[in-house]
Amino acid sequence: MDLNQARDFLLEPPARPAILSSVRKDGRPHAAPIWYDVDDTEASETGLVLVFNTGADTVKGRILRRTGYAALTLQEDQQPFSFLTVEGPVELIEDLDQVRAWATRIGGRYMGADRAEEFGARNGVPGELLVRLRVAKFVGALAVSD
Repeated sequence: MDLNQARDFLLEPPARPAILSSVRKDGRPHAAPIWYDVDDTEASETGLVLVFNTGADTVKGRILRRTGYAALTLQEDQQPFSFLTVEGPVELIEDLDQVRAWATRIGGRYMGADRAEEFGARNGVPGELLVRLRVAKFVGALAVSD
């Protein structure tokens, strides 16, 4: 999968949940489903920046604050079974205007425009973080069953 194919896979409908992976202090893995979007206004080594929300006091939030790095995987769960895994440094943002704006955008992507504001209001509150994962590396394959 090349960079353009990766970007297309991240954005093509339907919006797929991704699994965020990180490492606990004791070395155990932590994996959790997330909703995300792509920020085309930011830059990274690959040009891909993924954005998602999480609570500051969640396991995810605490690990991301401590490590500053994460991986994310998403897959197509029907034939032909494509997948993409990305990894890179994360930036945590607490500015509520940004948190709410992205929570609204992500909510619209997954729940539809008619429920976007609802999601933004629920997740654009104190204690929530906006996370920017700047993709440094990625690997993926399209149509692995073909």
